[in-house]
Amino acid sequence: MRERLGRWTQWLIPGIGVKRWALVLAFSILLASAGVALIVNVRPLGWLEVIVFKMALSVLVLTGGTLSPTVFGVLLILIGLFVAFLGLRGTIRSIAGAFLPRGDPRLVQLLHQQRQQRQRRRGPRVVVVGGGTGLSALLRGLKVFTENLTAVVTVFDDGGSSGRLRRELGILPPGDIRDCLVALAESEPLMTQLFEYRFQGGALDGHAFGNLFIASLAGVTGDLESAVEATSKVLNIRGRVLPSAAEDVVLVAEFTDGSVVEGESQIPRARKQIRKMALKPADVASLPDVLQAIGEADLIVLGPGSLYTSVIPNLLVRGVADAIRSSRALRVYVCNVMTQQGETDGFAASDHVRALIDQIGPGLFTHALVNTQRVRNRTVLARYEAEGAQPVEADFDAIRATGVTPVPAHIVSEEDVVRHDPDRLGRVLMHLAAGAPAATVAAL
Repeated sequence: MRERLGRWTQWLIPGIGVKRWALVLAFSILLASAGVALIVNVRPLGWLEVIVFKMALSVLVLTGGTLSPTVFGVLLILIGLFVAFLGLRGTIRSIAGAFLPRGDPRLVQLLHQQRQQRQRRRGPRVVVVGGGTGLSALLRGLKVFTENLTAVVTVFDDGGSSGRLRRELGILPPGDIRDCLVALAESEPLMTQLFEYRFQGGALDGHAFGNLFIASLAGVTGDLESAVEATSKVLNIRGRVLPSAAEDVVLVAEFTDGSVVEGESQIPRARKQIRKMALKPADVASLPDVLQAIGEADLIVLGPGSLYTSVIPNLLVRGVADAIRSSRALRVYVCNVMTQQGETDGFAASDHVRALIDQIGPGLFTHALVNTQRVRNRTVLARYEAEGAQPVEADFDAIRATGVTPVPAHIVSEEDVVRHDPDRLGRVLMHLAAGAPAATVAAL
């Protein structure tokens, strides 16, 4: 009780600028109550009300009967409401002035941001599984709607900056994790730009600062998982990012001609049709947090990303695929919008779906989100064609034949490259999670 009284008495501290407006509000109540008393001809009970009521009667007498008690009562009520408005406005300005400079227009923006934040905290629990730029684009779209996000990210990269750190320091590659952390970041733009910055020349040539930062934290904390958690706090991310495995794993691809290639960066260079993907060592355990997040999810999203080197490898980690199958959540595979040379040459949407079923087994996902928006930028298309890539064909009948429900949608952005539009993709997935029929999200 004393603690409560202590909190209330703090409002009486001089200089806050609230007490005067509280008195104005109290006076407005007295005026309105006196007006009501005149109208209904009832003597007020409180001594302050009695004083104001007597003053009102004196004013009424001075008018010489030109105003009736009812009219004068209504007038007092209106005056009381106006005084209450002045008191409320003054109170709000005094409180806002303690946080923002006078005349700063951001109060409404801050209130809107707080409301959005509360809505995101109540958003659905979403788990996304994949890697590469496709996954980071998806996260940018989803973080607008929910903060209950868990990104399960591949850690099998052996090329570029991540590959060099993996070979030289013996740590799990942080590249895809860095991209996801930046995508979910709420920190200042300069900080996110810093994490994406790549050194030019010297011993650090080609290294991304974010990769070096995560690698350094992994050395300090002892493992990548702890380093990612610490980096998440630095960037103030919405949601969390988890590596799909905590062991050093090599990707292995077996091709239809019987040849075998090891290494994520080497598999597409073989330019052969992939028959089967595997991990080396084969029995790799997932993190307990990954399985827990999948079990609690309302929506599970696979992809987008490189089919054989980003999406499927995560599902080969022990326990991940079984946890997804056992989940009661809506399970959606987001099909790539363009084929990828060396992995999915000539693949239609149904080929992507069948590859997942052949590799992991049936029952993994219930819906396949497929782009139906035509790519109109001929310059960009010509560049893709020169690289052996083309838009993925939306063959819905063939998808239905696999037992999966196709979801048509316009979800492409084609400025410099053809990729999923984060805003549209996030909006479509949220509508599906809310129970919208697959056929109704095409024009969102």
